[in-house]
Amino acid sequence: MSLGSIFDIAGSGMTAQSLRLNTTASNIANAETASSSTETTYRARKPVFSAVHQAMLNPNGAGFGVLNPEQGAGVRVEGIVESQEDLQMRYEPNHPAANEDGYVFYPNVNVVDEMADMMSSSRSFQMNVDVMNAAKSMMQRILTLGQQ
Repeated sequence: MSLGSIFDIAGSGMTAQSLRLNTTASNIANAETASSSTETTYRARKPVFSAVHQAMLNPNGAGFGVLNPEQGAGVRVEGIVESQEDLQMRYEPNHPAANEDGYVFYPNVNVVDEMADMMSSSRSFQMNVDVMNAAKSMMQRILTLGQQ
């Protein structure tokens, strides 16, 4: 793995965490949306990630320090899935979205879990920024080695 590929790896992590933050924000924003049926009720969404292997980034196997072609080399977003947990059903006969039985359906979003997810993804994003800054600093120091 070369020093330059660090930017690709950290960048893919930042992209993944950015999507995770956006998905979490969407879940929180829709946490209290009401609906009269289970089909139209918002369901919590979660991104699905997978590791991108070094061999996929560089299929020829060329590169400095590549010891294991199956070593991790980034993150790919596979998609976004909807949670299949039960929706919240509340008896609110005076609510405008109540069905004929007086029930209103609310999303299966747990705001506390979503806030924990948001903090985790925010910290992961920041760690990737720190990795990029450290790699940039190392590259700048390498360039100044011959000047002294």
